[in-house]
Amino acid sequence: MNAIVKNATFVAAASPVVFIVDDDRSVREALSALFRSVGLRVELYGSAMEFLNGRRSDAAGCLVLDVRLPGLSGLDFQTQLAASGIHLPIIFMTGHGDIPMSVRAMKAGAVDFLAKPFREQDMLDAVAAAIECDARRRRDSEALSSLKSMLSSLTPREREVLEHVTSGLMNKQIAALLGLSEITVKIHRGNLMRKMGARSLADLVRKAEALGIGAPSDLTMASHAQA
Repeated sequence: MNAIVKNATFVAAASPVVFIVDDDRSVREALSALFRSVGLRVELYGSAMEFLNGRRSDAAGCLVLDVRLPGLSGLDFQTQLAASGIHLPIIFMTGHGDIPMSVRAMKAGAVDFLAKPFREQDMLDAVAAAIECDARRRRDSEALSSLKSMLSSLTPREREVLEHVTSGLMNKQIAALLGLSEITVKIHRGNLMRKMGARSLADLVRKAEALGIGAPSDLTMASHAQA
């Protein structure tokens, strides 16, 4: 199953897409008409395997998924997608839902869980929230990728200075720790600020935190205590 997911082909697209997976053709068509009526793109699948084997648009979107599907169930499909690194927000729908199903789905990250029959507006609201969630995740992922690229452009020494600067040390403290002159630390600091695209120290700290950099080490804490 993992191989199928990882080798699936994605088609580049800009506008949001609602992926509908339900073995009931009438449900698929009704939902398709609903989403298209508000200008959304729609792709229809009759089973989890059909979705996994299909050519899917690589755009912000969400998955509207029936809990009871032939073969792999909707809840098990949710688990499989997460394990395979596919992070489309999921809206579950079912005509046989119960509290344990809802709890399991929501704990696993589902955006909503709608019992059939549901109000069209409830579905549209859930889809709008899910698409915005996916768009935000993609923006955050792109921003983090950009930061990682900036970080990789730093020299080993600049990386050391970055870690000390963002953990709160002053230039003279960093110089003492690294055995450098204060002016050399200032040069490294200026270079890394430029490479990281940081407008200020606060901006640099925010970027470092996003990368998991900047937690004070024991050495840093000791230096602060001595200062």
